Amino acid sequence: MPQSFDELLDYGKKFSGLTPELETCLKDIAPVITPHLETVTHAFYGHLLTIPNTADHLEGRVEHLKAAHLQWLSNLFLHTIDAEFAKTMYRVGDIHVKVNLPIEFMSGSMTLINNQLVLLVLDLFALDPKKCAQALCAINAVTGLALMIMLMVMQKSYKESAIAEELEKFLTISGMSRSLFSNLANAYE
Repeated sequence: MPQSFDELLDYGKKFSGLTPELETCLKDIAPVITPHLETVTHAFYGHLLTIPNTADHLEGRVEHLKAAHLQWLSNLFLHTIDAEFAKTMYRVGDIHVKVNLPIEFMSGSMTLINNQLVLLVLDLFALDPKKCAQALCAINAVTGLALMIMLMVMQKSYKESAIAEELEKFLTISGMSRSLFSNLANAYE
């Protein structure tokens, strides 16, 4: 994993295809798109509520989650895509890890969000095919970047969990105490 948020952002942009031109496009379409993002958020949560197993993650929190989601979604268009953006996406991913959100919820949710955004863009820019295409590319790139950063947090968490599991197995098999293992590990640092 990249060592800094600047490196993480550069790395992620290579995979998502988010170019300076597409970043400019996001800013250009923001005044037209952002007034409609509440509708996207409501449709997204309406769909989530129809999916089995999501109730445990949403119950009693839907309105709070909608507000946080709308802010996150708006920031994709309004904020500069910089190291601070990467840091924020990393924190969002960390929150999802802390609430034990299954990985398919995050990746599937991004697809649902993009579906709504595609319909919105087609509606708003139907008379300008070039602008429509560029807007769709920009949205796909920024949501792909955001998802990639959030999933990197999940991947890191799962790796750490797997290492911890392996350590527990080793300690059980060897009969070594955790404090003895820690002392040995510290002696070789």
